[in-house]
Amino acid sequence: MIKIFKTFGGYVEITSPENGCWINVIRPTQTDLQKLSEDFGLTGDLINDILDVDERPRIEFEDSFILIILRIPVEVPNNGVPFHTVPLGIFLTEKFTLTLCVEDNEVLPIGQPSPFREQYRQITDPINFILRLFLRSGSLYLKYLKQINQMTSSIEQDLEKSIKNKELNKLLKMEKCLVFFITSIKANEIVLARLRNAKKVTTEINEDLLEDAFIENKQALEMAQIYSDIQSGMMDAFASVISNNLNVVLKQLTLISIILMIPTLIASVFGMNVPNYMETAIWAMPAIIAGSLFLSFLGVLVFRKRQWF
Repeated sequence: MIKIFKTFGGYVEITSPENGCWINVIRPTQTDLQKLSEDFGLTGDLINDILDVDERPRIEFEDSFILIILRIPVEVPNNGVPFHTVPLGIFLTEKFTLTLCVEDNEVLPIGQPSPFREQYRQITDPINFILRLFLRSGSLYLKYLKQINQMTSSIEQDLEKSIKNKELNKLLKMEKCLVFFITSIKANEIVLARLRNAKKVTTEINEDLLEDAFIENKQALEMAQIYSDIQSGMMDAFASVISNNLNVVLKQLTLISIILMIPTLIASVFGMNVPNYMETAIWAMPAIIAGSLFLSFLGVLVFRKRQWF
């Protein structure tokens, strides 16, 4: 889907590109890709790089354009891993600025594309627009990290009683999300530093906005690393918890088997085809049952006293 806006505010949509416009492309079709190549001058290699889900963040300066690729977080509710990162490409020329992403995202949502939804603002500076994208990306990382922490807390409660690997696998997927986030945020920070020191950037950079972007990314990185360190320790601890829970279950089943063996043993002895001096007694059956129950109850008391039950 391709949408063209008069400015970076994203409030005034136009039908054809003009000087200073912003072009937002999300989930492009083959027709969209052909239009990007023919009408906007993006080569096939550039498009493939941006659409490659494994592409690393970087910044390229050419004579006619500047290409910036950063990785942004996206939510995948129907996948085993709830969050991952995808590249967001920013193609900057003298006439227009084009953003391209392979998936829907909250950094530049196609339905509400303005980065400034909280207030009406017409932004004409492309560099500061890019800084706002870095800032929004960092804020989104923080938002998803809090959700990962909440999911992890829920999984922990299930793991305390679990004897299966299902919850442990969920925890592994949370760890995978954190690894995605850490590597992407680190790479984004390098691109942001290169953008700040780039000599080919002639427009004045908003230092406050740049500092906010750095702070937001650094906070997201530190939080992701803390959560990752905690989960690494938790994985070993909960693997031992699952093993211990299984041992407790086996122990209880063994004790139950021992208790059941007592009446079985007594019934076996009195069921033999040998004289036991109780063949003709009317009270023999009730006495044997009572004795079996008494000895079984006595065995339960012994196990409880030793705290085996």
